[in-house]
Amino acid sequence: MRGPSPRLGERSRAERGEESLKCLPAGRWRSGAESGARRTRAAPAFLRSPPDPRRTHAGQKTLLDAALRRHLSRPAALPRRRAAAGSPAPRRAAPPGSGRHGPGAERPWPRFPDALRPFEPGPDGGGGGGRVSPRQRRDASAGLYRGRRCRMESCFDFALCRKNGFKVYVYPQQKGEKIAESYQNVLAAIEGSRFYTSDPSQACLFVLSLDTLDRDQLSPQYVHNLRSKVQSLHLWNNGRNHLIFNLYSGTWPDYTEDVGFDIGQAMLAKASISTENFRPNFDVSIPLFSKDHPRTGGEKGFLRFNTIPPLRKYMLVFKGKRYLTGIGSDTRNALYHVHNGEDVVLLTTCKHGKDWQKHKDSRCDRDNTEYEKYDYREMLHNATFCLVPRGRRLGSFRFLEALQAACVPVMLSNGWELPFSEVIDWKQAAVIGDERLLLQIIQDRIFKHISRNSLIWNKHPGGLFVLPQYSSYLGDFPYYYANLGLKPLPTFTAVIHAVTPLVSQSQPVLKLLVAVAKSQYCAQIIVLWNCDKPLPAKHRWPATSVPVIVIEGESKVMSSRFLPYDNIVTDAVLSLDEDTVLSTTEVDFAFTVWQSFPERIVGYPARSHFWDNTKERWGYTSKWTNDYSMVLTGAAIYHKYYHYLYTHYLPASLKNMVDQLANCEDILMNFLVSAVTKLPPIKVTQKKQYKETMMGQTSRASRWADPDHFAQRQSCMNTFASWFGYMPLIHSQMRLDPVLFKDQVSILRKKYRDIERL
Repeated sequence: MRGPSPRLGERSRAERGEESLKCLPAGRWRSGAESGARRTRAAPAFLRSPPDPRRTHAGQKTLLDAALRRHLSRPAALPRRRAAAGSPAPRRAAPPGSGRHGPGAERPWPRFPDALRPFEPGPDGGGGGGRVSPRQRRDASAGLYRGRRCRMESCFDFALCRKNGFKVYVYPQQKGEKIAESYQNVLAAIEGSRFYTSDPSQACLFVLSLDTLDRDQLSPQYVHNLRSKVQSLHLWNNGRNHLIFNLYSGTWPDYTEDVGFDIGQAMLAKASISTENFRPNFDVSIPLFSKDHPRTGGEKGFLRFNTIPPLRKYMLVFKGKRYLTGIGSDTRNALYHVHNGEDVVLLTTCKHGKDWQKHKDSRCDRDNTEYEKYDYREMLHNATFCLVPRGRRLGSFRFLEALQAACVPVMLSNGWELPFSEVIDWKQAAVIGDERLLLQIIQDRIFKHISRNSLIWNKHPGGLFVLPQYSSYLGDFPYYYANLGLKPLPTFTAVIHAVTPLVSQSQPVLKLLVAVAKSQYCAQIIVLWNCDKPLPAKHRWPATSVPVIVIEGESKVMSSRFLPYDNIVTDAVLSLDEDTVLSTTEVDFAFTVWQSFPERIVGYPARSHFWDNTKERWGYTSKWTNDYSMVLTGAAIYHKYYHYLYTHYLPASLKNMVDQLANCEDILMNFLVSAVTKLPPIKVTQKKQYKETMMGQTSRASRWADPDHFAQRQSCMNTFASWFGYMPLIHSQMRLDPVLFKDQVSILRKKYRDIERL
């Protein structure tokens, strides 16, 4: 039964924001339970399996039948649970004067909240009952479990992060040490992120260059003598502020979770970790991925229709090994009971391992024959639900494969701590994102006052693109406007990027400034002076009805036009090149369109990308075609938050490339916005003379005609796509025009009359 709700003033801002997002679209308040009942998004499902009386941890309880959970939660059931676990039930002392059947005997057994779970004594702390011998305790405290009580507050030095911010240092690779390709990809992803630093004195988190992914002693990737190698690192400090990655641990026949060396006070980013050994708010559960898994991004998902869960040919599918003996065999040996060969297709094969025929049973021949009839990929992409049973270890490759195929994963693995469960609510249709999610989780633990709540992580676009350092109010982010029932401010700030000296009063930049200032929506104009010549005198600038602020760039680089200047007080930014030719009417119309699409780029000059099969690389084109995928920021409107995201989210390597080439900053901004929104930009009324205007007699015009300049933009496209891990740009054929534009009606009936005269 739910207890009374706290007063609104006692709730945290995150809780109030979460409730507001639940209530506003429906027009009424509703509880979290009601919200969950109304969801239609895909989510992992759980199959109930027979309870194991020896394991009563939280992960086991989530899979038990509801009636059994209620029974186990009764006061009288708790002593029996302790006895089943090998621990004698503690005695309850009756109050003085109450006999055996006195009032004291009816007192309920105290129930402790789950919040106390992190402080339960582990195998190294005793307190679990007198049947555990000292030798067993010593064995249990070895290896992985020595730091069982570690939490961020006790085993992490926050002072390093407060001093220099959240920076990650990767140890240099030691000579002669072999590193698997999978671990090389992990290290390369960290080194390519904005958190990386090559200076260990600036670091807050340290990552080993020693390959710790595969700790199965029978694996060819196993690194020997890892214990002594780790201890010899001069920055090791008993693992404090270190992060260790691991996919496989233990070996046949037990497959324990011990990584084979003392990790000390280091955090674990581990696949197939159990809820019993998972240290909440310290370790991070990650999905099991194959060596072919892309380093970042990857292919787009296969969900083609707005139906969640998708209605497909099969209801439930699985195809994989059937372990005849050992760990995991009970789970997969029982699948044939559900298989019907029609809408439920669960296929297993006995053909694995060298001695599988020794353990062959009567069903193997039939199962092997049925197994060969189906193609795994075809099943995966034509099923609504995909079974994810445990293998030798708790995790499975099927988890990521199912998500990629837009198939709802059905877990069959007791006690598995689901990947990124700290921030992702797997009861909703959440998105894993990429490898940077792991670093974001740790960053939020360190700086809790600006950490992202569950609502942000589990709602589009996810926590990766919502930087809480920008604002703690969701209404300051453009993609939450619709959910909160908000609209952007009705004015914009124009930012004109000036790179040539002011020598004549007839220069395009002055005409542009006057035209923009006449817009009814213009609040102010900022001229970013990135010219090597000194600033012109004040009287050289034309008189306008709106304030004109001239900012002289200190570094005078291309990326400076996207800095989050404090002078920008409006939501919308009209980004302009100095030689852009726009009328006041065009500015007004573009801003009116943007108000309906505040999360996107809206503007005039459009460009497109394509895949060049001959060169096997992405290409860039400025040809006038029926579709486009970019709107250049030389004449475009977007939300000011993208200035902050460009500056603080993108790595220094990409911004340095832009600054060195003095090119491609507009392409990079389009990549960023499309990656966030998963939507194309919006082009407004066609303006063909924009192309001829840019080929005028200006210094910038010569750059557009320069073939080297065009080749640089081709190269930028592929560099950006490599960092994002995929091509985020999306083609579109939509163009928005004013009503009655080009229609044969009187010019007096048209709102944007000047556009007709273009």
